[in-house]
Amino acid sequence: MQKARIRLSGTDFEKIEGVCDRIKEIAERTGVNLAGPVPLPTKKLIVPIRKSPDGEGTATWDRWQMRVHKRLIDLDADERALRQLMRIHVPKDIGIEIILKN
Repeated sequence: MQKARIRLSGTDFEKIEGVCDRIKEIAERTGVNLAGPVPLPTKKLIVPIRKSPDGEGTATWDRWQMRVHKRLIDLDADERALRQLMRIHVPKDIGIEIILKN
C-alpha cells in the first residue's frame, strides 16, 4: 500500500499545529494509519542590523530573528483520505508538500 508523506513548514507555530490537527481528524474519520506529526528541527534565521544609520555613536545592534517550524506526517494513501486532505484550507504562510511513496 502506498503512503503519503506530508511536510508542513511555516513561521507561525499555532497555524502549523492547527493544520496538523485537521489532518489527524481526517485520519481518524477515514480509519487510516497515521504516524506523526514529528517535529523537525526549527531553522533560525538571524539578521544583525546596526541601530545607528550614520555610523556615529556607539556600535549598538538589533538582532532580528525568524523561526521556521517544520512538521512531518506519514499516513496511508487511501483515496478517501487524500480527497479530504486536498480540501483542507491551508493558510497562505504555511507551506505543504505531499509525496506519495511505495
